Amino acid sequence: MENKKKSQPKLNIRKGDLVTVIAGDSKGQQGKVVEVRIKENRAIVEGANMVSKHSKPSATNPNGGISKMEAPIHISNLALVDPKTGKATRVSRKRTEDGKVVRIAKNLGRKLSNGLRTKIKR
Repeated sequence: MENKKKSQPKLNIRKGDLVTVIAGDSKGQQGKVVEVRIKENRAIVEGANMVSKHSKPSATNPNGGISKMEAPIHISNLALVDPKTGKATRVSRKRTEDGKVVRIAKNLGRKLSNGLRTKIKR
């Protein structure tokens, strides 16, 4: 029996992207992607899907208590926001002539920035 390695899914949402929540309790909220969990197909969005976490008293937190934090949201419930129009858009991928993969907004066919991976020209 061969052990075939499962390939990682290609996600169109990256850390640093501005996204809007299109389904669930946080529907309509916008925020920046803080973390992407590729194996789980989930992302943590700043200010969306807030949950209450109960913590026991400890040395670092002597009072304990309830704190609010962001919980991961499934990628299918997020849509990338087009920076030019400010509206949610679907994303496709195309390979350029020099071999790089570029994300393209489906609604207008424009190239999207690459999240935190973009380099600032000085």
